[in-house]
Amino acid sequence: MNCTDECRKIYVDNAATTKMSKTAINAMLPYMDGVYGNPSSLHSVGQKANEALVSARERIAKCLGCTAREITFTSGGSEADNQAIISAAKLGEKKGKKHIVSTAFEHHAVLHTLEKLKKEGFEITLLDVHENGLVNAEQVKAAIRPDTCLVTVMYANNEIGTVQPIKEIGAVCREKGVVFHTDAVQAAGHLHIDVQDQNIDMLSLSAHKFHGPKGIGVLYAKKGIVLANLIDGGAQERGKRAGTENIPAIMGMAAALEEACENIDQNAKKLTALRDKLIAGLSEIPHSILNGDAKQRLPGNVNFCFEGIEGESLLLLLDDKGVYASSGSACTSGSLDPSHVLLAIGRVHDIAHGSLRLTLSEENTDEEIEYTIRAVKDVVEYLRGISPIWRDLTEGKKEFIIK
Repeated sequence: MNCTDECRKIYVDNAATTKMSKTAINAMLPYMDGVYGNPSSLHSVGQKANEALVSARERIAKCLGCTAREITFTSGGSEADNQAIISAAKLGEKKGKKHIVSTAFEHHAVLHTLEKLKKEGFEITLLDVHENGLVNAEQVKAAIRPDTCLVTVMYANNEIGTVQPIKEIGAVCREKGVVFHTDAVQAAGHLHIDVQDQNIDMLSLSAHKFHGPKGIGVLYAKKGIVLANLIDGGAQERGKRAGTENIPAIMGMAAALEEACENIDQNAKKLTALRDKLIAGLSEIPHSILNGDAKQRLPGNVNFCFEGIEGESLLLLLDDKGVYASSGSACTSGSLDPSHVLLAIGRVHDIAHGSLRLTLSEENTDEEIEYTIRAVKDVVEYLRGISPIWRDLTEGKKEFIIK
């Protein structure tokens, strides 16, 4: 029996978190019961857990094109970002280099860490982002100075989904002898990553963005980069991240990443078709605009602004219709301030407040996309119908910003 519109549940907030895959769940279960030892223990129960830890590290390294010893397990992307940036800063400081280059639309895990370093005497250059949501290698090259110790540019933006020219930026950093870090939390499992080919020195990822468990992530650091400890205590992770390893989560992450990478082309083809269908449908709404480049973006990311409405009301009414979306990063969804990402690409405050982020997974269907388009159109029309701002716009008392 087909579900009626009243009982639909369409999850299109996969950039916030993904549903765990059966593959990841099944990979975790044996390590919650049978293989429960501490991998640091010398007895056979502990050593079975250690064998699993070694295996997972090797499997994840293979997905990224690096060696197992270059992989450090963390609690997620935010910790990995913090450790990468602070490590590069400390190494630079020892050489008298205290300048860091980044962009204005990074995730707050990066921006807040840079703010912290700024208070410690580091100079931070945040590159402007073009209206299409992209930066380029030439901007990075122009910003690098003799005292630059780090360039950190996100692989794919978490709000508008634009994919940066990582290989080219990495090549510039190699040429200049500067460490290059990329926050690949939104990219891992969705785009092909090869850290050697793409000239990446450090990379962060988080399992729950590709159908793995929450609370586990990875920091890749190229051999020779000495990591600064954020957590001191035991000798886990080669002494660079104390705390008993979360073996079940690590095994779930390894399984999820392998599965995502094995199916990456097939999933990307499906998601790109659904994404473009969604973009085409929402573009029919008057006075709306797509945020970010139409093509150079993640396969499953769609982000729009609608003039004359508030994003919060849009989300709540869509929720009533069974469409679960967001207006930006889940990490800042409680904030009343407009998205710093949208402001960075030139959206004015009034427009940035009316944003909607729809992020897809391979489980979404054509039928769900069609329903989502109808639901968004209906809600936008309703909200505009009760909005005094919209009335002023349509009566000519104010000028439209989005033509």
